[in-house]
Amino acid sequence: MGPNDPNSIVVCSAHSTCSTAHAIVTTLLVFFVLLTGFAYTTVLERRFISFMQSRIGPNRAGPKGLLQPVSEGIKLIFKEEIIPDGADKVVYSFAPLLKLVPSLIVLAVVPLGPHLYIPWFDDKWYEIAQGFTDVNVGVLWILAVTSISVYGITLAGWASNNKYALLGALRASASMISYELSLGTVFAVPIMLAGSMSIGDIIDKQSGLFVNWYIFQNPLAAIIMFIALMAEISRAPFDMPEAEQELVAGHITEYSGMKFALFFLAEYVNMIGISVIFITMFMGGYEDGFGLVKGAPLLALPILIGKVIPLLIIMVWIRGTIFRPRYDRLMAFGWKVMLPLSLLAVMWTAVSIVIEQEGGSIAYLISVAVLFLIVAALGYAFNRGTAPESVIELDDFEREKVGLGYIVLQFVGGLLSVPFVAYEAFKHLRPGGSEKEAKAKS
Repeated sequence: MGPNDPNSIVVCSAHSTCSTAHAIVTTLLVFFVLLTGFAYTTVLERRFISFMQSRIGPNRAGPKGLLQPVSEGIKLIFKEEIIPDGADKVVYSFAPLLKLVPSLIVLAVVPLGPHLYIPWFDDKWYEIAQGFTDVNVGVLWILAVTSISVYGITLAGWASNNKYALLGALRASASMISYELSLGTVFAVPIMLAGSMSIGDIIDKQSGLFVNWYIFQNPLAAIIMFIALMAEISRAPFDMPEAEQELVAGHITEYSGMKFALFFLAEYVNMIGISVIFITMFMGGYEDGFGLVKGAPLLALPILIGKVIPLLIIMVWIRGTIFRPRYDRLMAFGWKVMLPLSLLAVMWTAVSIVIEQEGGSIAYLISVAVLFLIVAALGYAFNRGTAPESVIELDDFEREKVGLGYIVLQFVGGLLSVPFVAYEAFKHLRPGGSEKEAKAKS
């Protein structure tokens, strides 16, 4: 008997022992991949930005600096944790976990490959899923879980009893509201194209050749989702909650030791998480683009990792090259640009689907190309017609100083300068004083 015999196949989820073992092994594997990915994403970022800035980067801890994450992790474990005066200790300690947990569980509904058929000693073949589960509302799970992490930032800023931290928390909340609308809207595009909210169905609809990936059918929606996901995790240039030049470190200003490390861990795990989400929605997930995974399902996870790494490099590249815009401009970009474009992307997909149903695949491809040109032309016209920012003339401060306050300041300043003026005069009146000082300086 083999996997082609239906009587010899046992679905793992219906077998208690198999389902328990599958849950344990999958959990350990995913956590190992995420934690290893987090550690070496930090090395990737530091080395890549060093390369962009003509520096060397970390290269001392271990061969080629590969043990740098280990050394920094040990350092943070032994660092003192200081809780500021006036902080809410319970919420202060709980906030890092509330930030980290959503980043770890968001991928619970994402299949990591097609089902495997593994033989066992009872002459049965067990059908095992690569991943935790595939529910029919997977997109809703992703939207809900990604929205929760902002509560960790908000509570951290509020519980720290620090003005900079609170300002960073408020910025995170405003950013989430602004870009969550665009993200939720553009999620409708893969749902409409696949006809399902299941992540597995969305991946299956993109199987076969890479031209079936949704990024080629609606590139505008793909760009909007990538930008919105970066804003969702407050990744540069959307790092307004931290903004070192303005808010010291924002919501993590008062954190140190392992609590700081948890926020740091959440940021980089979120980078991996949004990369997987974007790849699943628009780049075929674990599909290689040539149909090879169907015959070799063990290639699925390496292919998925191979797609994630370039996206991580792009995010690091963006951080190293794009400045952080002003806060009000980022908010205006979310409301005035991202939201209308996301609605336009949904309309684009709806029109394309109707044309395909009426005219077939050729008409669908032509409509996609025509709509892309229309969107590009509208964007060019909008950008060309945008008026430059007006220059506000400042008042001329070189005018006559009047008023009692100015007279008092002049009088006090004159009194303070009397000792210095007297000292300089006495120094020059001394016989040979200036010559001695000149020799001493030489």
